[in-house]
Amino acid sequence: MNYASELRPRHDPQQADSTSLCDLVYQKVLERILSGEYPARSKLPTEVQLSGELGVSRPVLRQALAKLRDDNLIISRRGSGSYVRATPDSAMLAYTPISSIQDIQRCFEFRTGIEGEIAALAAERHNDDSLKQIKRALDQINEKLRSGASSVDADYNFHLAVCNATQNTYYVKAFASLYENIRVGMQLTSYLSNRRPTKRFHLIRAEHTAVFEAIRKRDPEEARASMRQHIANARQRMFESDD
Repeated sequence: MNYASELRPRHDPQQADSTSLCDLVYQKVLERILSGEYPARSKLPTEVQLSGELGVSRPVLRQALAKLRDDNLIISRRGSGSYVRATPDSAMLAYTPISSIQDIQRCFEFRTGIEGEIAALAAERHNDDSLKQIKRALDQINEKLRSGASSVDADYNFHLAVCNATQNTYYVKAFASLYENIRVGMQLTSYLSNRRPTKRFHLIRAEHTAVFEAIRKRDPEEARASMRQHIANARQRMFESDD
């Protein structure tokens, strides 16, 4: 089946925008992975085959495959081709449309960098009041996890409290401006975590605690590393295999 007409942006049927095509190819390949058409550890069709099936050029296809590699969904082996790393939780599609997944991934990618620096600065600048705010949010997360209730609000408040501890209003405003994007990612990971409560809740609790302890000890390097690892893990858990 040729997806050329489906993938071609409507605004210019003759000359498709490469960025839009790249995003749509990403979605199409991810859809096939989620559906099981490309199962875990299977080899993807060759670039020639895929570009022909999807009706796009090989450069556009390579851009999409590069994003899928960045998101740890596929791996490429020199001289062998590209392979599916694992089959993500199919329940993901019950929560969010496939067209939103790439945007959620990019938000996690952005957060990994900026929130690492926020945590490092919070470790240097926090005062008693701001540290208490972080601890209060941490306690709320743990209480929600223990009771089985949604921890999304407490999770957001924890990260916002870390921002406040920097005493830099630009970080606070930047974080607040991304409220909807950040919350969607948190809601998705929370939804998927509820399907594996014992395993994931322990990890979530430990990761937030590590961030708090590093900030409390005024260790900026540890705070940066702990926050970056926490967000990277949350991003990875979003695509954790059913197996």
